[in-house]
Amino acid sequence: MAFKTTTTIIACLATFLGVSQTQLEVSPSLQEAIEKAIDKNAAIKNKLLEVEKINTERKSVWNKYIPKIEGSANYMYFDTNITVDLPTGQIPVLNQPIFDEKASFDNYGNILMGSLMAKTVLFSGFQIENGAKALAQKQQGTTYLAEAEKENLVKEVIHAFDQIRLLDAIEILLEDSQKRLAIETKRVERAIEEGLAIPYDRDKIKLANLELEGKKIELEGNKKVLFQKINYLTGYTLEEINQVNYLLTPYSIPENLSTENKQELKALASYKKASAYAIKKEKGSYLPVLGAFGGVSYTSVFDATVITPNLPIMNNNLYGKLNEFTLSPNWMLGVSMKWELFSGFERKHKIHKAKLNALQIDNKLTDAKEKFNVLLENNISQYQIQNQKYQIGLTQEKVASHNLSMAIKQYQEGLINISQRLEAENDLLKAATNKVNALINQRLAALEAILVTGELTNTVLTQ
Repeated sequence: MAFKTTTTIIACLATFLGVSQTQLEVSPSLQEAIEKAIDKNAAIKNKLLEVEKINTERKSVWNKYIPKIEGSANYMYFDTNITVDLPTGQIPVLNQPIFDEKASFDNYGNILMGSLMAKTVLFSGFQIENGAKALAQKQQGTTYLAEAEKENLVKEVIHAFDQIRLLDAIEILLEDSQKRLAIETKRVERAIEEGLAIPYDRDKIKLANLELEGKKIELEGNKKVLFQKINYLTGYTLEEINQVNYLLTPYSIPENLSTENKQELKALASYKKASAYAIKKEKGSYLPVLGAFGGVSYTSVFDATVITPNLPIMNNNLYGKLNEFTLSPNWMLGVSMKWELFSGFERKHKIHKAKLNALQIDNKLTDAKEKFNVLLENNISQYQIQNQKYQIGLTQEKVASHNLSMAIKQYQEGLINISQRLEAENDLLKAATNKVNALINQRLAALEAILVTGELTNTVLTQ
């Protein structure tokens, strides 16, 4: 009989649903779906891109110690007029005055200049070192946040597939109930023909069947929503989603859970270290910056002309012609120091701001530790509650199954009416649904408890 078959299935399922000793076990197909979701998730991708950006910025800071080489080339044509006004003097013997008025010189020509210079920082007051260390800690903190995104996604994917399993289980229960009602319908039809039953019984069974059909339609709608969600999370098609199979078994979590490895806490700890390096970096601005430079230059003046005003005695202008005047090679090598002794309190304000940032992060870290500890206790409590509810659900289902068996026999013997028979059917459906729903909640509570420890991704993906 269908009832015996259903009872056997329930008994087997109860055997599988005993508390598993394997911690957060997932099937290979579910694990693959989780990995697909991680690869597809935009938030995780952006966090990893942010990590890469910070790493590039850190390298850029260290690169300030690498010499920078600059080359330049300039050509200039000049055409100028120089005016000179010197004190008036006398030429001995001739008694001829000179410089008795302003003199103007016309100059024009060409200048060609080129240089190749190298510059480097020798000492930055430890600003480069501390700045790079701050960015390294910031990079590590952002990496932890990317891991936190992964953990949240793992929980979301598993729970979404669990909900699919829940709907599948309820659908099986509805179909089993419909099969039993179909048998009752045939029995009632024969009884009506023989005058042993009335059409009212048949109509009550028909109404119960319609209610089951309504629940199946609702299940299909809920499934479509879940399929769309899983498609968004993993990129899976409907066929691929249906290929993810696993048994719904309770999760078992270890005792003495801790939040020490919570990714968000480790991220804040890294940011705290980064803020300490940032303070040291700003304090380094009180020290001088030393650098070195060296290079070679080329300078040439060519085709230049100087025209003087009328000269005494000669009473005529002089033309001076320069074909070329070149300095090459002109080697240079030296060191430089820049020491900002007073910055208008700008450095003081930057250091104060860095200290305030450090205090903010420290406050966040302290607060986060307290919140996650409270959350862990709450999640463990919820896990224990859901475990108890699941055990109660198993007992309720067992009792409801026995009651239904008795109700079928009593109805066949005419000891109870159709309403009582259908009530027993509904009780089993409700008890079995509540049991599977309690199992889903138990698994979710276990996932959330492990999530607070920061070990969810490692637990699931390293099996």
